[in-house]
Amino acid sequence: MGGRERLRAQVATGSGPYESSVPAPIADYAPALSPQQSADAEEAAAALARFDSYASATLGPENPALGPMASILLRTESASSSQIENLTVGAKQLALAEIDQTTSANARTVVANVRAVQAALDLADRLDEDSILTMHRELLEGQPGWELHAGRYRSTLVWVGSSSISPRGATHVGPQPALVPAAMADLVAFIRREDLPVLVQAAVAHAQLETIHPFTDGNGRTGRALVHAMLRSKGLTRNTIAPVSAGLLVDTEAYFDALTAYRAGNAWPIVEQLTRASRFAATAGARLVDDLAAQVTDARDRLSGLRPQASAWKVVPHLVAHPVVNATFLRDHLGFQDVTAQRALSQLTDAGVLRERSGLRRNRVWQHDGILAVLDVFAQGIRRR
Repeated sequence: MGGRERLRAQVATGSGPYESSVPAPIADYAPALSPQQSADAEEAAAALARFDSYASATLGPENPALGPMASILLRTESASSSQIENLTVGAKQLALAEIDQTTSANARTVVANVRAVQAALDLADRLDEDSILTMHRELLEGQPGWELHAGRYRSTLVWVGSSSISPRGATHVGPQPALVPAAMADLVAFIRREDLPVLVQAAVAHAQLETIHPFTDGNGRTGRALVHAMLRSKGLTRNTIAPVSAGLLVDTEAYFDALTAYRAGNAWPIVEQLTRASRFAATAGARLVDDLAAQVTDARDRLSGLRPQASAWKVVPHLVAHPVVNATFLRDHLGFQDVTAQRALSQLTDAGVLRERSGLRRNRVWQHDGILAVLDVFAQGIRRR
């Protein structure tokens, strides 16, 4: 069968009636959970709060590595959220993308997701429709072919689980575009409530956004960014970001099944999935913080022979968030002059903290092998579960 014949066959198969969803309003909704289910969600929320405090206490609130640690947790979470959508990128490629030294399309897409989650955290004190649109704009703006869709509600029908030609046979057909603004206003009213357990509220809000599917693309990543905005807004994570998407990534089939169950009227499965993911995030996140902090300590030990004023010392805390650097990064982010940047890189290389990876005479790039290994082991551990 030729290409035209296959296309005609697909069109014929996709012809016929379909039903688009009409999301139930949730502004006044309160999920009916058993005492044990409520207790599980509250315990997981407490675990997230303990993780946030632990990360800060491990480094110390005045430690210059705390900000970079929060940044790498943000990147780790963004990479996991993207991997749920089958957008996979290694720690090295993501770090290279951060300094504009990669040709990986996936890495650039994940960097956009980092911006979306950061926007979610920045806007946590005013969760409204504009904030959600801003998260989406940061996600898709600059992605080839998506410029006209970034930060805008969709004007076309969307569906999940069938061919791109027709929604017939889809597992979920989003509501008609005309229904999206009212559904999103209702969602924001739900988000602003203060009478619900935080994880329960975040899980339902995420599932409702997925049900509305307000955007042409990026709904899942925007929805998971919204979860973090709510965790920050409600005070569970004040200093860092917990790798919740890594917890969801452990069992994506159960996660997707939970979203389907929510659309059928059962909220507990998605609450259960976020509860489980939050417990994972608290435990695995603490181990990740410990492993990264150990790499910072090792780097400082290796520099112990340098005078305290040496420029290399100023670079070390930033290696947690940027395990791949170049002279341009040191100039732009640390304010180094050219000579100072080259001196710092030489000091770090001579001490065995960094390794020059490019082998080039120009456009040279240095990496911290230990930090990259920690991040890759963390990602591999999720996939092995």
